[in-house]
Amino acid sequence: MKLFTPKLLSLLIAVVLIQTACRSTEQFSDSKPQQLSPLEMMFDSSQVFNSNVTGFALYDPAADSTIYALNDDKYFTPASNTKLFTFYAGLKTLPDNLRALEYIMQGDSLIFWGTGDPSFLHSEYGSDQVYNFLKNRSENLYYSDSHYNDENLGPGWSWDDYNSYYSAEKSPFPMYGNMVEFTVEEIEIHRIKTKNGEYQITPKVFQERVEEQENQGQMSLIRDRAGNQFEYASYADTTSYNILKPFHYTPELVTEMLADTLGKPVKYIDMIKPANTEVLYSVSSDTAYKRMLQPSDNFIAEQLLLMIASERGQPLNSETVIEFVKSEFMEDFPDEPQWVDGSGLSRYNMFTPRSIIHLLKKIDDEFSSDEKMFELFPTGGESGTISSWYGHRNGGKPYVFAKTGTLRNNHCLSGFVVTKSGRKLLFSFMNNHYVTSSSVVKEEMEKILWYIHNQY
Repeated sequence: MKLFTPKLLSLLIAVVLIQTACRSTEQFSDSKPQQLSPLEMMFDSSQVFNSNVTGFALYDPAADSTIYALNDDKYFTPASNTKLFTFYAGLKTLPDNLRALEYIMQGDSLIFWGTGDPSFLHSEYGSDQVYNFLKNRSENLYYSDSHYNDENLGPGWSWDDYNSYYSAEKSPFPMYGNMVEFTVEEIEIHRIKTKNGEYQITPKVFQERVEEQENQGQMSLIRDRAGNQFEYASYADTTSYNILKPFHYTPELVTEMLADTLGKPVKYIDMIKPANTEVLYSVSSDTAYKRMLQPSDNFIAEQLLLMIASERGQPLNSETVIEFVKSEFMEDFPDEPQWVDGSGLSRYNMFTPRSIIHLLKKIDDEFSSDEKMFELFPTGGESGTISSWYGHRNGGKPYVFAKTGTLRNNHCLSGFVVTKSGRKLLFSFMNNHYVTSSSVVKEEMEKILWYIHNQY
């Protein structure tokens, strides 16, 4: 006996399908589309951010929670945001005052080794301590770089940047910021052209009708109203400016420059640095950090890594320092930092926004007060690389304290934003692969940070 005929079975299947479809339609009708927050809408509707590859993370340290994130787990080229990693490495390993050099006495000789200290004879923040020490010694001076075990240029640096001020070479004993400073004079002269001692005037009869006057700040040539005499004053405007060009490190060049600067002989010696050296200290580490972060000084960033090696009694080598810092202090990062140099000149560096947030938390923990920490960072509308950006629009206190990072087609900004309500929030903005001017990207970023300042 058949329970269902084929016709009846088909009818039952059709009923079940209709009921299922109705329930699905009811469920779909009852569900509401997810509503975006105003901050999400700003990112979602931004033509600039949609044209770039953009990552962003906003974090509240008081609540230990992420407020908003966009592509925060994706790797980006950080450019000089890399200096935040160097900054943290210095905070964890370097003393309050930097080692300037190490030395030993042998008979009538003083033998010294550099520590990578970038401040010696640096025009911006050097001290006279090392100069006076070497100048006033009665011993014979010998310099050694046997402990230097690094390349002068970093991995992944653009080879044709070697002649640019931002690409100074690393070295164990920097002098003058490893730069040659050229003073350029520009002279602009406005005067009547002369040839064979005569003014170039047509008709020539007017040669004898030109009377030279004292310069009054501009060229003048005025005819007497009722005659044909001309009063004439030439004008010359002279301005000068400086150009910085990196020099190539060799130990022979260092001894030559030292001998010239100190006014006495300095010789090179290839001698292994012993363990019992004396140490001479120079500037404060905060002075170096501020100089690195605010104008984004690549040279100081690279030298700080070498100084960490010196502090640990190791050969001066950036790569081994980075591996040490990563294994000792960065094992808990959400994404392993792809970190290769101190400055961010290399495009091999790759970090995620959420890892930079994690780093900012660690930096924050190293300071007893926000005021002391913010003094070292570029300040929106006031100092460093953001002195012309992110200023308070109503004349209030600064609200952005952050490190920029710029390479061609890449611009990043990571740090702290203080809200109108007094909250300190951590953020990381990473923009890669744009083809517009970086100003277009910064304008869009400024809208976001101003909104966060006012609404959070």
